[in-house]
This record gives sequence, structure tokens and C-alpha cells, in this order.
Amino acid sequence: MGWSYRKSMKVGPFRLNFSKQGVGHSVGGRGARYTKGADGRKTMTFRIPGTGFSWRRSVGKR
Repeated sequence: MGWSYRKSMKVGPFRLNFSKQGVGHSVGGRGARYTKGADGRKTMTFRIPGTGFSWRRSVGKR
């Protein structure tokens, strides 16, 4: 197994995610979040806080 690197920094409602692949970002709260990863993948995640249930969907074309 190889080494990995991941670091997050919160700036207001935004979260910047640093990894070996590059920089990604996400915005949202406990119930809904939009994420664009360092590889260009975009996802929307909806959660029911406190239950462990979530629904994730890819957004747009890749």
C-alpha cells in the first residue's frame, strides 16, 4: 500500500481539501453538501443528521 496525503482547512461555509492529486473544495452544512474533488468529480450529498443515512449523486458530465 502506498502513502497518501490529505489535509482540510475550513474557511467559513467552505472546506478546502488538499491531497496528492491537487486541491478540491466543498460547501454546505450538515444536511446537504456540494463537493468538487481534485480530480474534477462533482457530487451532491444529502444527509439526515444523527441517523447515518445519506444519499450521494454525481453532478454534471465528466
